[in-house]
Amino acid sequence: MTSTISINDSQRLGLEPLEVPHRLLLGPGPSNAHPAVLQAMNTTPVGHLDPAFLTLMDEIQSLLRYTWQTENPHTIAVSGTGTAAMEATLANSVEPGDVVLIGVAGYFGNRLVDMAGRYGADVRTITKPWGQVFNLEEISAAVATHKPAILALVHAETSTGARQPLEGVGELCRQHGTLLLVDTVTSLGGVPIFLDEWGVDLAYSCSQKGLGCSPGASPFTMSARAMEKLQKRQSKVANWYLDMTLLGKYWGTERTYHHTAPINLYYGLREALRLVAEEGLASCWQRHQKNVEYLWEGLEDMGLKMHVEKEYRLPTLTTVCIPEGVNGKSVARQLLVEHNIEIGGGLGELAGKVWRVGLMGFNSRPESVDKLIAALGTMISNN
Repeated sequence: MTSTISINDSQRLGLEPLEVPHRLLLGPGPSNAHPAVLQAMNTTPVGHLDPAFLTLMDEIQSLLRYTWQTENPHTIAVSGTGTAAMEATLANSVEPGDVVLIGVAGYFGNRLVDMAGRYGADVRTITKPWGQVFNLEEISAAVATHKPAILALVHAETSTGARQPLEGVGELCRQHGTLLLVDTVTSLGGVPIFLDEWGVDLAYSCSQKGLGCSPGASPFTMSARAMEKLQKRQSKVANWYLDMTLLGKYWGTERTYHHTAPINLYYGLREALRLVAEEGLASCWQRHQKNVEYLWEGLEDMGLKMHVEKEYRLPTLTTVCIPEGVNGKSVARQLLVEHNIEIGGGLGELAGKVWRVGLMGFNSRPESVDKLIAALGTMISNN
């Protein structure tokens, strides 16, 4: 005889269909997706091994190579956020005992330190105050001293708004047999990047910032040098889900099942990358630069100062110093509630000291700047 178990209805909710407020997302990410991207994500899914979907995967790979300016065969989108792609670079390249040298000048440099240590790396660091960058001489001296298997740098530090110059670093790494790993989460699609020209061996990014897509399908690439290190590992990659020896068989010619891909997110990523290619990389980069300079002028006209020296500021993300006597959290909250505009606060050492303002992807337009400047001026004067 089967016993009857009564259903617990305490968590059963009687909800209306989903309605989400429309915000202008001018924080550190996500950014608003282009209408064409939203439309693509609203398309009916097919199977993750459907010939049409496999063709779309090939298109994503080619468009990512274009956007990153690389010919790396192993260029894919990780099914996960940018943090998953970050972890994938370390999981595949780091073996226990490897010396990994990490440039720390912000929150995400510290995250690389934490992740690398979890994979058994002998982690060494060079540091700078948050908002500054390393020069080639400092990097050269550190590489010569530590002789790392991997040098990891954050190209676009999301916590500070600083752009780390990479020219000459790859050549330096090759002289010492070092792989160069680069975080391009807040630079891909909005900041000039030349992975092959710069000699970058491993890079990762995200879909929800400069590419103007939804989070969850994150770019990842490995050079031939990085693939060689992966293939010569003495131990298996410690993270099964992110193991590129397995994922490569899904994204490569074998098309071996690995996991069920987030199909509609890949639709959106494909469309976002198509829009970048349609605009052209040079035009896309110029648009981001032009609009951020318009933002800087507007902020300076209000008497506000930027945290990062102009030469090294990102066109995608600006850290604005919160004026003395102004409650930064209160202003950000008012912008959201009264004007439907989101900006971010500071992280780590910059908590309570800066606002983080993003102009990325579809949002990098003069009208975005106009709306923010008008609303921010009112908030600060009344605060």
